[in-house]
Amino acid sequence: MNKKLYSEIEVSLETALELGLTENEYNKILEILGRTPTYTEIGIFSVMWSEHCSYKNSIKQLKTLPRSGGRLLVSAGEENAGLVDIGGGYAIAFKIESHNHPSAIEPFQGAATGVGGILRDIFTMGARPIAALNSLRFGELDNNRTKYLLSGVVSGISHYGNSFGVPTVGGEIYFDACYQDNPLVNAMAVGIVDVRKTASAAARGVGNPVFILGSSTGRDGIHGASLLASREFDEKTEGMRPTVQVGDPFAEKLLLEATLELIEANVIAGIQDMGAAGISCSTSEMSAKANTGMDIDLDKVPLREDNMSAYEIMLSESQERMLAVIHKGKEEIARKICEKWDVPFTHIGFVTDNGFLNIQRHGKQVAWIPAESLVLGGGAPQYDREWKRPEYLGETESFDSSKFEQEKADTNDFWKLLASPNIASKRWVFEQYDSQVRTNTVSSKGDAAVVRLKELPGKAIALATDCNSRYTYLNPYSGAMSAVCEAARNVVCVGAKPVAITNCLNFGNPYDPEVYYQFKEAIRGMGDACRRLDTPVTGGNVSFHNESQNHAIFPTPTIGMLGIIDDISKVVSMDFKQEGDFIFLIGNKRCELGGSEYLKMKIGEITGKAPIIDIEEEIALHNAVLEMIDNRLLSSVHDTSEGGLAVCLAEKAIASVRLGCRVNLGCSAGELFGESQSRIVVSMSPDKVNDFINTCDKFGVNYYQLGKVCHNDFIIENFLETSYSELKQVFEQSIEELLSRK
Repeated sequence: MNKKLYSEIEVSLETALELGLTENEYNKILEILGRTPTYTEIGIFSVMWSEHCSYKNSIKQLKTLPRSGGRLLVSAGEENAGLVDIGGGYAIAFKIESHNHPSAIEPFQGAATGVGGILRDIFTMGARPIAALNSLRFGELDNNRTKYLLSGVVSGISHYGNSFGVPTVGGEIYFDACYQDNPLVNAMAVGIVDVRKTASAAARGVGNPVFILGSSTGRDGIHGASLLASREFDEKTEGMRPTVQVGDPFAEKLLLEATLELIEANVIAGIQDMGAAGISCSTSEMSAKANTGMDIDLDKVPLREDNMSAYEIMLSESQERMLAVIHKGKEEIARKICEKWDVPFTHIGFVTDNGFLNIQRHGKQVAWIPAESLVLGGGAPQYDREWKRPEYLGETESFDSSKFEQEKADTNDFWKLLASPNIASKRWVFEQYDSQVRTNTVSSKGDAAVVRLKELPGKAIALATDCNSRYTYLNPYSGAMSAVCEAARNVVCVGAKPVAITNCLNFGNPYDPEVYYQFKEAIRGMGDACRRLDTPVTGGNVSFHNESQNHAIFPTPTIGMLGIIDDISKVVSMDFKQEGDFIFLIGNKRCELGGSEYLKMKIGEITGKAPIIDIEEEIALHNAVLEMIDNRLLSSVHDTSEGGLAVCLAEKAIASVRLGCRVNLGCSAGELFGESQSRIVVSMSPDKVNDFINTCDKFGVNYYQLGKVCHNDFIIENFLETSYSELKQVFEQSIEELLSRK
C-alpha cells in the first residue's frame, strides 16, 4: 500500500543516520513501507531497531541458548518475564535487566527507574513482586567519581524498592578500573503468581479497546533506549541528561495494585509495560505477538507538557505507564478498579485485524507501519558480526602464576585481602535496603537469599546473582560457565535445587571483532553449563556499548539463579554453629591464582589462566551437598570464591556468634588464597562425620578435613592467629573508611 501521510519534518537518509540507523536499514524501511517514511515513522523504526530493543547483533547467538523445557511455562522472550512452575498451582516470574548507561549519567534516577522497570515486567505477568536483587560494578573505590556513582546508585535502588514495598534480598558489588566510566547496574525482580491468573503481552481480540494506565506522558526518556544503550560514552554524553527518565515509586505501587486487580477481574485481554521505546514498543510488540494491529489516537494520550509532537509522544519513556487491551464490554469494570486505586485510565485506540500500527495526531495520519516489521524476531534486522580471538589472551594465558601459588604467604596479605573492596563487608550498602518488608525474607546475607512462599506453606525459593568478570575476561567460555556454576552452587549452599536462570549480558562494542568473540564464547559457555545443570534460560537482557574513550568493561554475563526449597526447615546458613564441630572442604584442592584478588593485589593486573571449571565435578558436588542438607548432616555451608579458603573461613567466622576455627590449610599463597571453582566448606557435629563421608563416596566427591570450630579464636596453623573481634572489625569497617576518605 502506498499512502501519503503527514510528516512534521521531511525525512532523508541523513535523518535516518542521525537517529542511529544505517543506510542499509534505511533502504529496508523504504522497501517495507513502499515510500519515504514520515518523521514519526523513522523515529519509531530508530528506537525499535536500536540495539536495545531489537537485539540485532545478539539475537542469533541468544537463540543457541536452552530457552525452554524443564519447569519453564513460557519460552524465553515470549512474555515480559520468565515463568517457572514451582508446583501447587503457582509459578515464579523473574527477570534481570540493565540500566547501565542512564545510571552513568544520572546515578540516582538511572538506578531507581531500572528497579521500577523490572518490577513492572513482573507484575504485568500477573505476579506480585516478592523480592528484588541487583548486581553492581564500579571503578576503583579510591576514585571520587566512583564514590559519587556508588552513593547515587545505592540511594536510587533503596529509594525505589523501599518506597514501593519490595524487599531487596541479595546482590553483589565489584570494583575494577574497567568500570570507571561505565558502571553496571543490573536489577532483578521476582514475583509469585497463580498459574491460572497470568496475563499475556498480546493485543488479542479485534475491536477490543486499548487503554493507557498510569502516569501522563512527558518528554523525559526520549531516545533513552536507542541512544543511551546503543553508543559509547564520549564528551557529548554529559549533555544527555534529558534522556534519563524520572521515576515515582508511589505511583508504581498504585499501578501494581490496579494491574493485579484488573487481571484478577478477568478484564485484561493483554497488557505490557511501556519501558524502552514507550508507546512505540508496547503497541508494536503486543500487535505482532497476536498478529493484529492497532488504531491509536495520540490526541487522547494524557500529556504533562504542551505542544508535544507525535514523534515525542511515541518515543517518550516516561515511567509508570502500561498499555492494556480490555475485553470489549468490560471497560466500566476496569474504569472502577482504576478509580479505586487512583490510577489514570485513558482510552486511546482499538485492536484491528490488519496487522498495522495506524497512528493519528491532530486528525492526521502520521504513521502506518506493519507491526511485525518492527519487532525482535520479525522484520527487525539480525546480523552476524565479525569476530576474532582477542590478542591480549595470548599474553594473559602465557603468564605463569605458579611461582605465586607456591610462595609462602604473608600474614599481611590476608588482612589486605579481607579489607579489599571486592571482599570486605558491603554492610554500608545493604543496610540502606529494606530486606524484611512483606515478612517473607528468611535470609539475605548468605550465599543465596531465601524467601518463604506464604502461598505454599513450608516451601521457599533461593535467589542469587553472580559473575566474576575477571574470569570471563581471561577466558570468555569458561568464565561464563563459571558464572552459571557459581550461581547454582550458591543456591545449593542453602539447600535449594537450581531450576532456571535469567541473564544480563554486559559487553563492549559489538562492532569490535574482539568484543564479539567475547560475547559469542560467553554465550557458548553459558549455554553448555545450563544444558548440563538443567537450568534453562528464561530470558534477560543484552547491554552492549559499555565502553568509553578510556575504558572498555570486562565481559560481564551476570547470572540470576532461581532455586527451589521444598522444606524450609532444612535451610542451612554459612555461619559456624557449635564449638567442636568438624570442618571439611568438599571438592578439589587445586591452588589456582589466575584472575584472583590475591594476584591483582600483588602485581596490579588481571592476568593468568582463568580457574578450571569441570561441569561434571560441579554436578557431583551439587548432588552430594543437596543430599547432605536433605539428611540434615550439615551445620553450615559456604561456597569458596574471592580470596579462596582463608577468606571463606573468615567469612564463616564473622557470620557466627563469637565462633572461630582452628584449621590447617597449608601456608602457600595458592593453598590459602587460590580461587579454584567447585569447592564448598562445611561444618558438622562429630556424630555426622561417618554419614558425611559415605555421601561424599557415593557421589565420588573429594573431601578434606581442615580442622574444628572453636570459641572466639581464628587460627590457621603456622600462618595466622587472631580473634573473632579483630576479623569482624577489619571486614566490616573497610568500605566505610574508604568512602570517608577525601
